[in-house]
Amino acid sequence: MAKKHLIALDLDGTLLKDDKTISPFTKNVLQKAQEEGHIICISTGRPFRSSKMYYEELNLKTPIVNFNGAFVHHPLDESWGFHHTTLDVSVVKEIVEIAEQHQVHNILAEVLDHVYFHYHNEQWLDIFSIGNPKIEIGNLKAVLNRDVTSMLIHSDEENVKRIRHYLNEVHAEVVDHRSWAHPWHVIEIIRAGINKAVGLQKIAEFYNIPREQIIAFGDEDNDLEMIEYAGLGVAMGNGIEPLKEIADEITLTNEEDGVAKFLKELLSL
Repeated sequence: MAKKHLIALDLDGTLLKDDKTISPFTKNVLQKAQEEGHIICISTGRPFRSSKMYYEELNLKTPIVNFNGAFVHHPLDESWGFHHTTLDVSVVKEIVEIAEQHQVHNILAEVLDHVYFHYHNEQWLDIFSIGNPKIEIGNLKAVLNRDVTSMLIHSDEENVKRIRHYLNEVHAEVVDHRSWAHPWHVIEIIRAGINKAVGLQKIAEFYNIPREQIIAFGDEDNDLEMIEYAGLGVAMGNGIEPLKEIADEITLTNEEDGVAKFLKELLSL
């Protein structure tokens, strides 16, 4: 029998087309891969509540990596384990203090399915209400009373640079941060040392799959560690340059079924 692979898929800009759907062709190829014994998992920066529909659509029965590795669990098997790595609330409040000095548009803290907004913002409320989280709006320094899964700061480009510089100077030991792609100037902050590769490693160990049999697909800077960790790291054609530079292979874009066409050829599906 052919070797079975663990296939890790980022969602936005990778598995999903720009309209946030999975193409019928891609779904079909992934279905075939599963029938042939390959293991497919999702590894995303999104919370579980806004990736659950894709998990169900692909009929997956595997653990999932959410919040870029800060939360890893198995939706269908509670006994698998519940890996939730958080940011210390006191550090979060210090960061809020600094962010306020930079006239940021908004600051948001997530604790799994609980979302805290520093300021009211309709557009953000729309985006973050997918999956029906519990939402609270109010000064984070007052309302937050527990450690958080992840934190987002929305600002203009110049302030994003300044705040990231501050995070590197003051909190490098405790937090890791990324910036989102255009058009949003957003800094995403999670606990230091946490990334998608850490989550993927837990899943690989569970299925007893060696690194060389892991294939990972991604397009953004939150995919760097995962693409490097996988035996075969594949960057999307629409991916950022630094990712393409470290990837083993580059496939077509997310609009051109890059994931499916690559797997179909590689695994002879």
